Amino acid sequence: MLDGREDQAAGLRRLFRRAPPQVVALYACGRHRTHNAVLTAHRLAGHAERVLILDEGEGEAGLGATLGLDPGRDLLQVLDGRTTLADVLQPARGLLGRVPTVAAALTLPLLDDARRACVIEALRILHRHASIVLVHADGERAAEPSPFVNAAPRRLLVAEASASGATEAYRTIKALAAAGAGSVHVAVCRARNKADAAAFFASLEALVRRHVGLPLVWLGEVERDDLLGGLTQASVPPSARAASAAFMRRIDGLSRSARGLRA
Repeated sequence: MLDGREDQAAGLRRLFRRAPPQVVALYACGRHRTHNAVLTAHRLAGHAERVLILDEGEGEAGLGATLGLDPGRDLLQVLDGRTTLADVLQPARGLLGRVPTVAAALTLPLLDDARRACVIEALRILHRHASIVLVHADGERAAEPSPFVNAAPRRLLVAEASASGATEAYRTIKALAAAGAGSVHVAVCRARNKADAAAFFASLEALVRRHVGLPLVWLGEVERDDLLGGLTQASVPPSARAASAAFMRRIDGLSRSARGLRA
């Protein structure tokens, strides 16, 4: 059975090479954090891109209610033999859809090889239909990123231009630095104007430079600037194809390593 699964995975990898998605770990901060995350997803989708959200937000931190969806079935449920990808993918207006992944993200390192391969294959199929994959992460857990977040080649932090947005953004960036992030892309939302957004970022960058040392990459305002263009120009690694393939390899490798540490 494993051989057949590997044959199918090889076929999927050939398909991915034709149109690999960009994968971005998304952190949203501020009083309206779920709305800020959804706004960012729609802004990216506004460039005629098919945006898939892998939602690691639990309870009120998840994006289901903001998107007008029910809690939904977790990706992990594909292992029960009765749940299909059509059951876990929740279509959302203007987006490819949302897939709840709280349980899958927590459990992946604990799965045996066959079950882990099944989850990763499900991700491959979902990625085949997406242009951009956003791993919606919980800033409260930024210091202990999931295998999905760890595997994403980019981190995008959306900071609300408010006192709570600044506090949460700094706390999240500090946690990402502790987790080994090399850099973080930052966009600002709910600013009064472009100058206000730029000033907010400048203040945040100065604070981070003094006390954390993690490089921040300015992408602009969520509402008015081309975030996708900025992410593409700042692509890490430079090939989107390589980044997509690396995402799957890193998920598998990180989950195997975590499982070994727990054994």
